[in-house]
Amino acid sequence: MFDVLHDITTLLQSHLDEPWLWLVVFAIAGLDALLPFMPSESTVITMAVLLGTSDVTALAGLIAVAALGAWAGDCGGHGIGRALGPFGISRLVRSERGRRNYAWGVDKLGRHAVVLIVAGRYFPGGRVASSLATGGLKYPFGRFALLDLAGTTIWAVYSVLIGAAGAASFADDPVAGLLAAFALGLLTLGFVEGGRRLLSRREHRDAASEPHPRPAEQRGPAEQRQPAELRDPVGGVRRTERRVAGGGAGGGTGGDGADLSGVDCRAPR
Repeated sequence: MFDVLHDITTLLQSHLDEPWLWLVVFAIAGLDALLPFMPSESTVITMAVLLGTSDVTALAGLIAVAALGAWAGDCGGHGIGRALGPFGISRLVRSERGRRNYAWGVDKLGRHAVVLIVAGRYFPGGRVASSLATGGLKYPFGRFALLDLAGTTIWAVYSVLIGAAGAASFADDPVAGLLAAFALGLLTLGFVEGGRRLLSRREHRDAASEPHPRPAEQRGPAEQRQPAELRDPVGGVRRTERRVAGGGAGGGTGGDGADLSGVDCRAPR
């Protein structure tokens, strides 16, 4: 296995200056927005390990290529969601897991839109859910594009730094550097996922502890029939809404009568 990895890294290192390799990085980073199985983060980490820490310019270029590729893919996913709408997305996303992720994205968009767009990519299926939910619910594209560009830049810097850390740890052994970088990436994602679950449990706990209004069927019949002013008198003064029917001349029907809703009804002395 290690011999195969060594052969692959040697082959890739011989093509680091080829434009097609950088186009592959751009394409994989973009396609991951709709195809979650694309190894966008692994590709960026691998490139960073192979570039090493000596060529800072190449690492900066890798950050730019990865960030722009991911941004282009997210904008494409947002456009697809905007074109399809919620009904079309429900037909596009057929798996149960995909539907759950989309529902999660819709819920987060209503409460934490900025966090979803910037950091949703760090959760399993969160990037796809973010792009489709923001598009399907017609989130303003200009705001989405700016927030997403910030998110993809942070993601690209994070991935390149992990790869550079692996390369620095094993400068003479790219395979060992790759394994160290992947282990560090998995550890970081584990902490992120653990934090997400803790926050989710806290939200569920807070929602369960909030008092709920008493349903109407649990009130007494008399309480349901009384207007709110009678059930909640202020200073002993009760206001009621009643009209006095007025009779016309000769016993005919008069108007609607006088509105006495603002008259204080006090007990006689």
